Amino acid sequence: MARGTLNAAAVVDAAAELCDDCGLSQLTLARLANELGIKPPSLHKHIECLGTLHRELALRGLREANRRMTRAAIGRSGDDALLAVARAYREFASEHPGLYAASLRAPEAKDAEWTRAAAEVVGIAVAVLEAYGLTGNDALHATRAVRAIIHGFVSLEAAGGFGSTLKLEESLDHLVLTFAHGLRADGVSAAAKAARLRKRNS
Repeated sequence: MARGTLNAAAVVDAAAELCDDCGLSQLTLARLANELGIKPPSLHKHIECLGTLHRELALRGLREANRRMTRAAIGRSGDDALLAVARAYREFASEHPGLYAASLRAPEAKDAEWTRAAAEVVGIAVAVLEAYGLTGNDALHATRAVRAIIHGFVSLEAAGGFGSTLKLEESLDHLVLTFAHGLRADGVSAAAKAARLRKRNS
């Protein structure tokens, strides 16, 4: 890259590619500078510090997840929408592991832009879950559950933890549909059941 074309966006572009290749934990300013063919101090003209770079990667990851999930959900509802969104989220995590890792961190409380980007991703899941009669805290609990399910699946997949010949896509669909079945099993929210059990065991 010619030095004259280097700017903040180009630095984040290079960082995104690098962390997808080597992992977010292996991303350093020195490594990024070497990738760009410049000296580390020159990066500070465009990126204040590694923390700032991680924030930019988180924003990019959240926006990409949002774009894919929104596109997947269009024209769908219920199980069809939930499956489509889950598949889109898994594809993003598989294709961009570094950006995905960056997007997992909760935003800083005072960072309005980051908070908004994270809320938009959550909002897609909450909207999809409305088809199951979930709103408010029930929907947020279910959103956390879906996220945990897919994150666990993606993490095992990335680590080579699935040795069976079964197709991973089918396993993910089975997992998501089993979860969806539980959401509407008897009309009583999981949050209400959990509250009863906590009260009973207190």
